[in-house]
Amino acid sequence: MTNEEMKRRFRDAMACLPAAVNVITTDGPSGRCGLTASAVCSVTDEPPTMLVCINQASYMHDVLRENRSVCINVLAGEYQDLARDFAGMTSCPMDERFARHAWKPGRSAVPVLSHAIANLEGTIVELKSVGSHSVMFVRIDDISVSSDGDGLIYFARQFHRLVRPVAAAASASTQCAR
Repeated sequence: MTNEEMKRRFRDAMACLPAAVNVITTDGPSGRCGLTASAVCSVTDEPPTMLVCINQASYMHDVLRENRSVCINVLAGEYQDLARDFAGMTSCPMDERFARHAWKPGRSAVPVLSHAIANLEGTIVELKSVGSHSVMFVRIDDISVSSDGDGLIYFARQFHRLVRPVAAAASASTQCAR
């Protein structure tokens, strides 16, 4: 199998892996930007740490690396348009991407999506280069979670709404009240 065939098959296999849709945002000396990312996952809860994989060829990669402060905004099901904007699927410039949706400044002044199902603010504490991407380890300093809203996943190269089960919504509501 050639290298190009292997890359194509790997991408096809990854299209079979459902993933949460997030918009990673930053603001600071290198500017404000955001991008849609599905290569995001938890690492550990002590200390709370997430990893985010970003293509090194993206201009946003360097902005994130230099600013260090980020917010992982976990998108609700109704935010497919926002996901498309921040994925670069529309011709919308960065300032307009932010203007189209409700944002508030986070604890470290990064843009936090007002109606995300979860916001995880933190600092990039480590960066590993792996092939064409950087794996950014983000220590989480502030978290907000909503008990409302469905999830948004990316599967088979399309966005899909993931309905929150009623029992899960009730459980999340109880946990949030504690």
